[in-house]
Amino acid sequence: MSRAKAILCGSNDWMELLVNPVDSTVEMNGKTNNVSELLWNPPVSGTIYGTLLNYRGQLEKIKAELNHPPYNEPPKAPILYLKPFNTVTACNWPIPLPTGVSELEVGAALGVVIGKKAIRVYPEEAMNYIEGYTIVNDVSIPHDSFFRPAIKQKARDGFCPVGPWIICRDAVSDPGQLDIRVYVNGKLKQENNTRHLIRSIPLLIAEVTEFMTLNRGDILLAGVPEKAPLVKEGDHIRIEISEVGALENTVVPEGELSI
Repeated sequence: MSRAKAILCGSNDWMELLVNPVDSTVEMNGKTNNVSELLWNPPVSGTIYGTLLNYRGQLEKIKAELNHPPYNEPPKAPILYLKPFNTVTACNWPIPLPTGVSELEVGAALGVVIGKKAIRVYPEEAMNYIEGYTIVNDVSIPHDSFFRPAIKQKARDGFCPVGPWIICRDAVSDPGQLDIRVYVNGKLKQENNTRHLIRSIPLLIAEVTEFMTLNRGDILLAGVPEKAPLVKEGDHIRIEISEVGALENTVVPEGELSI
C-alpha cells in the first residue's frame, strides 16, 4: 500500500489515504474499496501546465516540419500551455463530446504535483520540490498545429480529467521509468514509458522555473506520448501509470450532461 491524498465528493477537505496503485483500491474505515465505487473530486489546488513535444517519438513525428515556417527551428525550451479551471474534472466523471465533433484525442500524462514554491530550481534539487504524482488526461479535439495555442481544441469544459489521487513522491521509485498504458473499452491502445521523455522530470522543472514560478499545488504535465488514441461517444477510457494508479472516464455527448 502507498500513501496518497484525495478529495471525495461531498467534501472540500483533503483526505489521507492508503491506496494500491496496482489494483486501484483504497483502504477506508477498515474496508477495501475499488476506485470505481467512490465519487471523487479532482485533486487539484493550483494551475495545470501542459508541456508539448516532450516525448522523443512525438518530436520525431514532426521533426521535418520544424525547420520550415511557421516554426523555422526545433524548440529550444519547454513549450507550455494552460489547462484552465473549466477543463478540470475528476475520475469516473464524464468527458463531454462537443456537438458536431465525432472524435476526441486522449492525452495520457504524468502530472507532477509541486509541493512548495519553486523559483530557479537546479535539476539536482528538483525532486525536493515535488509533493507527488497524479494522472491527467489532456483531452483535445484532434489538430495538427503546434505553432499557436490550440485553445479551442484543448480548453473545452471537462477536457482535463485528473486523479483519482495524488500519490506521495516517495511511493514512486523513479518517475523517469514509469509505464503508461491507455485502454479504450478494455483494449490496449497506447503504451509508452517516461524514459522516452526529452526533458526528464528534474530537468523540466529546472527549465520551467528558470523563467516562471511554480507554486504549491500546481501540476506540471510531463508530456503526452505519440500515437494518442482517438475515442468517440460511449467509449470508456482507462489510463494506467505504474506506481501511480489508474484514471477512468467515459465520453458522453455534451447535450446529455446537466450544466
